[in-house]
Amino acid sequence: MKKIAFLIYYHKQNFYSLNAIAGALETDNIFDDLDFYFLNSHEELFKTLKDIIKSYYKIIVAISFFTTQLFEIRELIDRLRHKFQKKCILIAGGSHPTGDPTGTLQIGFDIAVIGEGEETIIELVNRLANNEKISDIRGIAYNIEYNKYKYTKKRALIDLNKYPPFPIKNTRFGAIEITRGCPYVCYFCQTPYILGTTPRHRSIETICKYVQVLKDYYGDLTDIRFITPNAFSYGSEDGKTLKIDKLDKLLSQIRSIIGENAKIFLGTFPSEVRPEHVNQDTLNLVLKYGNNDNITIGAQSGSQKILDLCHRGHTIEDIYRAVDLTLENHLKINVDFIFGLPGENDEDIELTIEMMKKISNKGARIHAHSFIPLPQTPFSREPTKKINREYRKEIENLISKGLAFGNWRTQERLAAKITKIYRNKKSTERIH
Repeated sequence: MKKIAFLIYYHKQNFYSLNAIAGALETDNIFDDLDFYFLNSHEELFKTLKDIIKSYYKIIVAISFFTTQLFEIRELIDRLRHKFQKKCILIAGGSHPTGDPTGTLQIGFDIAVIGEGEETIIELVNRLANNEKISDIRGIAYNIEYNKYKYTKKRALIDLNKYPPFPIKNTRFGAIEITRGCPYVCYFCQTPYILGTTPRHRSIETICKYVQVLKDYYGDLTDIRFITPNAFSYGSEDGKTLKIDKLDKLLSQIRSIIGENAKIFLGTFPSEVRPEHVNQDTLNLVLKYGNNDNITIGAQSGSQKILDLCHRGHTIEDIYRAVDLTLENHLKINVDFIFGLPGENDEDIELTIEMMKKISNKGARIHAHSFIPLPQTPFSREPTKKINREYRKEIENLISKGLAFGNWRTQERLAAKITKIYRNKKSTERIH
């Protein structure tokens, strides 16, 4: 009988976070006792469990998810428990389990990892492998008996340089996280509440080490993408004052490693940039080093009142300036908007529609979202409402012209369901 199977259930939205967990486990001696399984669908997960359930001393299933995936994951866990009872240990991580550990355990998980998972997962898997207590592991919540849960102490934030952004031995490559933490504390966003408000950057030397790994594996087909709350803030001590020289140095060294035929993507998926950080210097870096023909900025609203209520930290003028300057530099621009933000009235809606019309007429493309209350954010208890008819009319008009896109309809339905669940539930309370 082999020792431990570690199953990672990939979802297209959670690929990067689980890559970081698998990469962390590769840095510890426990890696030698683990057989990894990387699974991309419910069907693969159930088939693999059925095939291996009797072959391992322990089976751990790791699942990371967002609040928008809550209903899908809840159904999955119900099926897993029905099929395999307690034959595997179900561990949850990611933004939703961090924001609502109680609810995560109540849908059937055994353990919720809260906050950053690299150090926690190493300690947790070692303890589970040796049948040792987990009660003093920082940064987890777990079941102690029926309807009773324990939350351990908060874990300190990690040094990104100590861990790889993806598993190298298992060759599951992806984007490189270069910065963690965001100082802006937008009231609808979980990032600063989970990852802190002080930016932490991987060093240029460390980033380039993993760029070389990708180059050695993919050759001229290498694509370099970055994970960061703000693609232009690399090297900034406060995340607000840009350090163009440091970002330039990073990009220059990456280009020297991958050569001219491979590609760098800066300011586009899976990260974006803040509108006030779009200036000629930052766009010059995209033009000099990047292979993307577009960038994505977060506007969120065309009303300064709503931007201020959301604690966005930029102005309406910053948005218009970013759009104009980007287009003047012959780059395309995608602009994020969130419909139905708390405090929004008819005047704010009119201002947002006016902005969408103006910038789309100039050539910007609108990325439409619906507000979703996320646990542990200041807006977590704010009620959601049906998207205004004028919003619907305008966004559908823009979509028909190829000037807008987004899953705002699906998000609107999810928001209503999430609000209903949490209306009478103190989802952001700490548990003991």
